[in-house]
Amino acid sequence: MKGTTSFGRRNRGMTHIPCRRCGHHSYHIRKKFCSHCGYGKTPKLRQ
Repeated sequence: MKGTTSFGRRNRGMTHIPCRRCGHHSYHIRKKFCSHCGYGKTPKLRQ
């Protein structure tokens, strides 16, 4: 099936988990970095 009926089947599983450094629920599992503090991408805190 294509279109509207298929859209409900998207987004299986989790994308973000709690970050080890800042504690926010912003660590992307597949990209391996935190969108809140930048952990996994840079040693400095994300501004």
